[in-house]
Amino acid sequence: MTNALLYTVTVLIWGSTWLAIKMQLGGVHPAASIIYRFSLAAVLMFAWVLSRGLPLRFKPKDHFFMALVGALMFSTNFLCFYMASAYLTSGLVAVIFSMSLLLNIVNGMLFFRRKVASSVLVGAACGLAGILLVFWPELARFNLDSNSGRGIALSLMGTLLFSLGNMASARNSAAGLPTQSSTAYGMAYGALLLTLFALVQGVELRFDFSPRYMGSLLYLALFGSVVAFGSYLTLLGRIGAERAAYATVLFPMIALGLSTVFEGFVWTPRALLGVLLALVGNAIVLTKPEKLGKLLRPRGAPQA
Repeated sequence: MTNALLYTVTVLIWGSTWLAIKMQLGGVHPAASIIYRFSLAAVLMFAWVLSRGLPLRFKPKDHFFMALVGALMFSTNFLCFYMASAYLTSGLVAVIFSMSLLLNIVNGMLFFRRKVASSVLVGAACGLAGILLVFWPELARFNLDSNSGRGIALSLMGTLLFSLGNMASARNSAAGLPTQSSTAYGMAYGALLLTLFALVQGVELRFDFSPRYMGSLLYLALFGSVVAFGSYLTLLGRIGAERAAYATVLFPMIALGLSTVFEGFVWTPRALLGVLLALVGNAIVLTKPEKLGKLLRPRGAPQA
């Protein structure tokens, strides 16, 4: 797959998973739903790896980092977001999660001493400004009471965990681990970690056999986890965590479009401007710096 196709798949699928996650809430504990999701996803990933003849034997050190990815990206972060949704609207959670773009930039500099292109910073600023414009009414109505404070803290924690998981995944890519194999192990380790958490906390591992719950679970496991995470982590290995994470800025826009159809969201000039800013930021982030320089340089101007 090309980078553009991987990016498109990630944005479209992750943008639609919010509706599926909403269908999961109710009689089943969030931890149990996440366990079912990533257990099924891990089985599917291992089946794919075996069918392709990809390696499954790795060094203990590599297993440690794959388990770290599982802990950060396939379990604890989702638990934070599910719990945060009990206190905040999904739009506000999406706004906070989009901050993973900036966290990836900062963490990339801290852990890998990466220099960040000015185009990435400019694009990130445009994208985040667009997100804030789209969700400004929710931000304006926000009141920092105890419940909202818990929701913000949980959302920020989930976003930080996701970003740190990006760093661990980038390490695995740099070490030459196959994305599909490491993702399969990561999902299995994440599901195992949450299972241990559920047992310790006395969480009842109930299951809902309704078509609504089972359909959303299959969608989240197959598309939201196997396809989207596989695409995102492949992209992360190719173009870096900073550019790959721009998907987290764009997928709330897809969620907003679905909300228009299913939840009656009303578009305003402010929301349209926000979407435009996010799209402009997307183009800047994904354009190579040298190509962007040529596009912005006046015709006939001398090169530096």
